[in-house]
Amino acid sequence: MKRTIYLSESLDQKVEEYLKKTPDKSFSNLIQEALEMKLAEKDISLLLELAGIIKEAPREASENAEDYQY
Repeated sequence: MKRTIYLSESLDQKVEEYLKKTPDKSFSNLIQEALEMKLAEKDISLLLELAGIIKEAPREASENAEDYQY
C-alpha cells in the first residue's frame, strides 16, 4: 500500500543522514521498522518473570533500602 507523508525539515534531515549511514536500508524499510516497533504490543512477560525472582526483600522501599549495605 502506498501512503504519502509529510516530514518537517529537521526530521527529513535526520532521515537523510540515517539513510546515508545505512545504505542497506531504504526509506520504506525505515518507516516500516519504526511503525512495527511503535505499534507492536508490548510483551511484559519477561519483566513479570524477573519481578517474580525476588521472593523476599530484607527491607521495604519505604525504609530507604538503598541506604543499607548487605
